[in-house]
Amino acid sequence: MAKIGLFYGTQTGNTQMIAEKIQTAFGGADIVALHDIADAEPEDFRNYSYLIIGCPTWNIGELQADWEGFYDELEAIDFSNKKVAYFGAGDQVGYADNFGDAIGILEAKISEQGGSTVGYWPTTGYDFNDSKALRGNQFVGLLIDEDNQSELTDQRIQQWVTQLKTEFGL
Repeated sequence: MAKIGLFYGTQTGNTQMIAEKIQTAFGGADIVALHDIADAEPEDFRNYSYLIIGCPTWNIGELQADWEGFYDELEAIDFSNKKVAYFGAGDQVGYADNFGDAIGILEAKISEQGGSTVGYWPTTGYDFNDSKALRGNQFVGLLIDEDNQSELTDQRIQQWVTQLKTEFGL
């Protein structure tokens, strides 16, 4: 059984592609099990002490449709004793006032349910105005901008996964 459950929602395929790259960087399906949130149930989260949550910011600061539909079900999940990391896809140029909002929305809800956030990511190298994903001077997780900085995606994923391996104690 995989040690890490990675739950993602995707609209255009970018977030799924990022999830697959994260899975590969960790060492494959034996370590990270991928779950499309469209097909997930609350009990699917129980099998893991380590979680990675992936959600693109959609429209103007909204959750991706499948995460929006699952959002209220998060209240039925006990995230106590779970380390939770977040990643999201967004457009810092076209949506500079709400870049990465979706992972900030999910992190706030999951933290209320007892989840312990890991995987904070620096804002250095990004150009945006505001984000619900900010906690102090860091993002709650990795933000990927395939629209404007796709050349940085692989490097950012590798750095973040290295950081998570330490924070997850793997």
